[in-house]
Amino acid sequence: MTTSVSLPLRNFALSKTEKMKIIVTGSLGNISKPLTKELVQKRHAVTVISSRPERQKDIEALGAKAAIGSMQDADFLTATFKGADVVYIMEALGYESFFDHNLDVMAAISTIGNNYKQAIQQSGVKRVVHLSSIGAHTYKGNGILAFHYNVENILKQLPGDVSIKFMRPVGFYYNMFAFIQTIKTQNAIVSNYGGDDREPWVSPLDIAAVIAEEIERPFEGREIRYIASDEVSPNEVANILGAAIGKPDLKWLVIPDEQLLNGLLSAGMNPQAAKGFTEMNASRRGGVLYEDYYHSKPVLGKVKLTDFAKEFATAYNK
Repeated sequence: MTTSVSLPLRNFALSKTEKMKIIVTGSLGNISKPLTKELVQKRHAVTVISSRPERQKDIEALGAKAAIGSMQDADFLTATFKGADVVYIMEALGYESFFDHNLDVMAAISTIGNNYKQAIQQSGVKRVVHLSSIGAHTYKGNGILAFHYNVENILKQLPGDVSIKFMRPVGFYYNMFAFIQTIKTQNAIVSNYGGDDREPWVSPLDIAAVIAEEIERPFEGREIRYIASDEVSPNEVANILGAAIGKPDLKWLVIPDEQLLNGLLSAGMNPQAAKGFTEMNASRRGGVLYEDYYHSKPVLGKVKLTDFAKEFATAYNK
């Protein structure tokens, strides 16, 4: 299901057989790699942006073209976007960035969003698919996810003839890999939320499939689509992951916000990021994070938590 706010634009429909020039950001990440594979398989001309020159051969092995440069470089983005039928854009910071005490994470993400805005406007691109997130419907009470709200609003400043599809996936399954440490040290999953209320999770494979679908659907105005694969409660997560790793008695323990925050700070996380992650998890309690999701609930994808549990068990047993 999608929700949309339509502007009086022409309908940018394409026939299923029309070959498009598509720009994919995100290098060969968890979403961009399967997305690139699917688009190439559908015979589109795909250019993948990566900041790492060593990725070029891997990108070309998929049948795509590599553009080596940075999302921090608006001129590079402009040149790469020129002539594209559709651009898929996402913002990312390296894991180490969240431990850089000199970095303003929110400002850094907004800078990337402004670079995309400039590149889209200057290159003349009229169709954009943007990877946003659950929580982007509000600027408060959602912790670090507020940066998605900020970037969506930066992109909404583009001229009205630029059609944008905002993709809002929920929490990624692979974020559960962070549970491995406390399972091994405390024999439990530990966070500042929990219980029996179900919440949505998503596989990057389902996200890639939805984005590929949206790229070939008509573009008109500004649209929002949520993406989810499964809905399970924290206690069900513990049961499913526990069974997969041979710990059928695995429990999900809830700790106070302050205890989680102090743990993140002790691990060396940037205070802004630590506070943001703590607030993000807290917003899962009482449904604040998911209020707009449930107003526009999507059809669930194919990859269920029981499928991901096999991948989790492999990582756990390494």
